[in-house]
Amino acid sequence: MQTPREISESRAMHGISVALLTGDHDHLTALQTRVENTRLARVVFSNVGFPAGPTDSILRQIQDVRAEVVLVEISAENPQRAVSAIELIQANTAQIAIFALGSMQQPANIVAAMRAGAGEYLDENAGPEALLEALTRYSSTRTRSRSGAGKARIFTFLSAKGGAGATTAAVNTALALQQAHGNVVLVDFAPIGHAQLHLNLRPSFGVLDALENLHRLDVSLLDGLMTTTKDGLHLLAGPQAPYPSVPTPAELARLFDLLVNHYRHIVVDASSRLDATTHLLSDLSNAVLLVAQTDVVSLWSAGRIHNFLEEGTGRDRLRIVLNRYKKIPGFSDVDVEQATKCKVLWKIPNAFQSVSPAIDHGTPIVLQDQDVSRSYRSLAAALAEAGSSDGLDLVYGQEGADAKKPAGRLVISPVRAGQ
Repeated sequence: MQTPREISESRAMHGISVALLTGDHDHLTALQTRVENTRLARVVFSNVGFPAGPTDSILRQIQDVRAEVVLVEISAENPQRAVSAIELIQANTAQIAIFALGSMQQPANIVAAMRAGAGEYLDENAGPEALLEALTRYSSTRTRSRSGAGKARIFTFLSAKGGAGATTAAVNTALALQQAHGNVVLVDFAPIGHAQLHLNLRPSFGVLDALENLHRLDVSLLDGLMTTTKDGLHLLAGPQAPYPSVPTPAELARLFDLLVNHYRHIVVDASSRLDATTHLLSDLSNAVLLVAQTDVVSLWSAGRIHNFLEEGTGRDRLRIVLNRYKKIPGFSDVDVEQATKCKVLWKIPNAFQSVSPAIDHGTPIVLQDQDVSRSYRSLAAALAEAGSSDGLDLVYGQEGADAKKPAGRLVISPVRAGQ
């Protein structure tokens, strides 16, 4: 990776073309100065106000001046206008990077900006060094980005209770996606990382190393932190001891911005983790797959986890995956959905006698030829096709009359649950 000075010298004649959008006229001059002080970029367009629609003249002017980066200032008082502008720029322009600038004390705004399409989120109170580093990263990765890496989909697996099988589901789904599509990364955000044991790997680096080196993290360094299976699946391993601290929204957003531009699919194992990080992972994900079993404790916990995620947008992408599933007479998907307030997405058949030794030997069950293996491959295929005309809809909000019906209360007797 080139240093900021080397990039600055090589681009001294022109610089990176930056467009500025802000809602405050008094901030415009300060933003212009901030950009020019990097000596790496030049302002080619500035405007007080944001585009209101796809035919807005602001979008046309940004493209006419051939801006490479658009810096959008997000107001703490009225962030939605700026976030909507980011969505419009992302949807209606090609090959333009978007940097958001705002308060680091408002996690919801950070997540909203990154989900809308911002590639960087910068502290409004930071000096020119932060912007210089962001521009350096942009310049260093521009060639790769323009080659069409695209935006990956993020699937987060979460456990309804300890031992429900979230890590097993995440590992096998990730491997199935890798075999079918390639360019997949498994990110282990469990309190203590177990994915490496399922894959029989001995990683030297992992998630903590990535978070500690975000200030200089680029594609090359990210690749160096990965551990690769013989099938080509990349693992960003979890810690061997509980996390000493919780990553900030900006740190998670930065890490996942790199990941989504470098991989085709991202599978996250959150396991039984339930904290602010889980909230943010759920908000960043295209689907949150809550792994549960058909027993009282598991379904009761699933309903409480749904309540836990209620404040974020992740609840709208929450679906149940029933693991070790076996049909129970008189017990239907409707019963599960009423108890958990989540729709059932998938059922993994009960194959404990085969899955358990596969975990112990570090040979994932999806690599074998069994019913449970085929189920994981089918789940991976369904997730990969989600959002297409024939695929699953990963927006899970209730619609129509069902949305007005309160969730029913399900009582399961121990005898019935154990059948």
